[in-house]
Order: sequence, then structure tokens, then C-alpha cells
Amino acid sequence: MPKRGYHHGNLRQALIDAALELITAKGPTGFTLSEAAKQAGVTPAAVYRHFEGREDLIAEAARQGYEIFGDLMNFAYESGQPSALAAFEATGRAYLAFARKYPGHYIAMFESGISVNRNPDLAAVATRARGVLEKAAAELSEHIPPDKRPPASMFSAHIWALSHGVVELFARNSPGAQSPFPPEDLLESGIGIYLRGLGLIAPDR
Repeated sequence: MPKRGYHHGNLRQALIDAALELITAKGPTGFTLSEAAKQAGVTPAAVYRHFEGREDLIAEAARQGYEIFGDLMNFAYESGQPSALAAFEATGRAYLAFARKYPGHYIAMFESGISVNRNPDLAAVATRARGVLEKAAAELSEHIPPDKRPPASMFSAHIWALSHGVVELFARNSPGAQSPFPPEDLLESGIGIYLRGLGLIAPDR
């Protein structure tokens, strides 16, 4: 593979981009640092100037993924305003859109085994992304009587889990998982059932 001419300013990002390609193609444990270096067109020794090892490289890919994810979630949330319901539903759709458009980042974030608490920067961006959905959940449920209102963190965690399950089973060509319905329809109907159970949307909506 010919050298790409990466220098001090962009070699680090070139390695991250190479890792994302390899993660998408082979999974988070299916490649070595030497392969990432070759993909970036540099020597293996160059990797260690920027990353301690493969997990450090994947963690940075995950951090960048959470940055994109948080921005996308926030954009979706803002696009639904001033309707709390529209804002909340938009964040669910944004989850599915992110998984499809950024598969390497998605895998690094959720399927690599890398803890979001691996380093402070990763923890901060992950918390920010979760915070968007929690904010949307809090606004949507503020009219529920306090004694019947689930905590916003629980509410958002339920929707996050539902979104993640739809993505994993039906939006990423999982072996053995088939559905006669598009992932978008599954997610929308699932969220609808949840919100009806809380009395947040009309039974016939």
C-alpha cells in the first residue's frame, strides 16, 4: 500500500480512520495495530507515538463516535421543538440513523467492550449524548403526576434499550434475525406502545 503522506497534524486521525474501516469490516477484535498502520500507510512504530495499544485506538474512535452521536441527537431534539413529543420521537429515529451511517463508530462505542469510563474525555461525551435523551424524556413526562412519573434516566434508558435492540437485531443484518417490518416501523411502534402506557399519547394515535 503506498504511503499517504500523513504528517504530525493528521497521522493520528489517519490511524483512527483506518481503525474505523477495519472495525466495520472485521469487528473490534479482528485486526491488529500493524494492520491499522498498514491501512494508514505508515510503519507500525508510528502507531505507538499516538496510542498505547489497540484498545486505546478503539477508545478514541468511540469518543469521536459519541461526539457525532451527541450532535446528531441534539439536532434531532432541536428539530422537534417546540413539541416535546416530536422532539422525543426524533431522538429515537436519530439513534437508528446514526447506527446506519456510522457503523464503525457504533461498533467501537457499543460492541468493543471498551468502557465509557476508560478515560475522562470518553466519559464526558458519552454522558452528554445520554443527557440529550434524558432531557427529552424529562420534558415529555413533566405533566405526569410525580408519584406515577418514572425518573427521566429510567425513561430514557428504556427507550435507549429499545432503540439499541432494534438496531442490533434488525438494522445491522444480524444472522437469524428477520422481521417483516422495517426497523423504523418497529422502533416507532415500540416507542408508541411505551408512551401510551404512560398516558403520554392518545390510545388511538
